[in-house]
Amino acid sequence: MKTFLNVLAAERLKMSRSRLWLVLLASPVLSALIGLLMNLPDGAEAWPALLGGMSMLHGLLFLPIMAGLFASFICRYEHTGGGWKQLLVLPVSRPAVYMAKFTVVISLLAATQLLFLVMLLIVSQVQGLVWPIPWSMIAVSLIGGLVACLPLVALQLGVSLAWSSFAAPLAVNVSLTIPSLLIVNSDKIAPFYPWTQPVLAMMPKGEADYGAFNLPIENLLITVLGSFLVFLAAGMLYFRRKAV
Repeated sequence: MKTFLNVLAAERLKMSRSRLWLVLLASPVLSALIGLLMNLPDGAEAWPALLGGMSMLHGLLFLPIMAGLFASFICRYEHTGGGWKQLLVLPVSRPAVYMAKFTVVISLLAATQLLFLVMLLIVSQVQGLVWPIPWSMIAVSLIGGLVACLPLVALQLGVSLAWSSFAAPLAVNVSLTIPSLLIVNSDKIAPFYPWTQPVLAMMPKGEADYGAFNLPIENLLITVLGSFLVFLAAGMLYFRRKAV
């Protein structure tokens, strides 16, 4: 545990010197612009409509892309100048290094979700939505979107650890994100496709009546957690055997 915390502190220090906060702001701000331009229904139905409209862009494109970007970025330092050899000669275990990097990526995505919440509340005030705020619906959407990113982060982190190039894993991630615009319409493929799972988890019930959007959140989370365990185990096993 102490080793994990030490590696986590080192990873946090590296992230503090970057300008990733600009990336964290990008998706919530763009989603807020969409929310401001929406023509919302009256009454209590306005909240699900606003959350669904803002979640579509955020969950379908930006969350999957940011998961790959953060995973590639957090491995960039070790891929340059023999960084892996310098790191792994220290008294640290490889599982601790892997889990520390995974924790940092998930923390960055959690920060993005919090910023999305802030923008949602600001847009709701500008649009004049009625109170009370449906906190339970919003919490299920935001937490569900974050949990749905777990398998994607595990997969992208494994790819980023395997490839020394910073751009290559990111390019692969973007190229697999774009088809999700079509795959999300399939109720058979979309629940099992990691790049569509975040938007499926974030969409409020009843706001989309096509594809896999009508799938119960419980069924989706079972699929998400199952694929997450598979990708996490595969990535950690590869990293433990990785030659440096």
